[in-house]
Amino acid sequence: MAHRIVTISREFGSGGRTIGRKTAEKLGIPCYDNELLEKIAEESGLAKEYIAERGEYTPRGGWLATAFADRSVNGLSVQDYLWTVQRRLILQIGESEDCVIVGRCADYILEEKADLLKVFIYAPMAARAERIVTLYGETSDSPEKRLRDKDKRRAAYYQFYTDMEWGKAQHYHIALDSARFGIDRCVDIISSLF
Repeated sequence: MAHRIVTISREFGSGGRTIGRKTAEKLGIPCYDNELLEKIAEESGLAKEYIAERGEYTPRGGWLATAFADRSVNGLSVQDYLWTVQRRLILQIGESEDCVIVGRCADYILEEKADLLKVFIYAPMAARAERIVTLYGETSDSPEKRLRDKDKRRAAYYQFYTDMEWGKAQHYHIALDSARFGIDRCVDIISSLF
């Protein structure tokens, strides 16, 4: 029997991580976000901070900038090795329990392996900019630049490993504007579809 899994893909700053956690709490099932980072770190031997930066994003400077510099694990780039470990763990989780998984291409990895509800969370730039300043504080870069950079790197990572366009409506069952509906209403909508 296939396990039921909610995958949350999201724009940076849209609240997708919070929506994923709250949805899992409401449904009484585990949520894998930071927990997945810890599992990947344990299995790969890589630092959790490194995985947080490289497990969903292309490296700064793009793939070509690090293609030769990172070769070091079983003939794979560190990025490809990280993908292999991440994919294996997501498949193991998908075979073992109902859950919510935030990001990490889980929607693609589990496509044929589980009963998925694939969700994409987005919000207007202004709402996301306000959210990241509130949560993460000010930096020398404008909030809009930070958002564009993270989303661009996340989209490139997704495209590289899935050969699909990140954020394209046809790849998801539902897309929700978290600024329009609010975090709690998004949780209610997703939970009602589970």
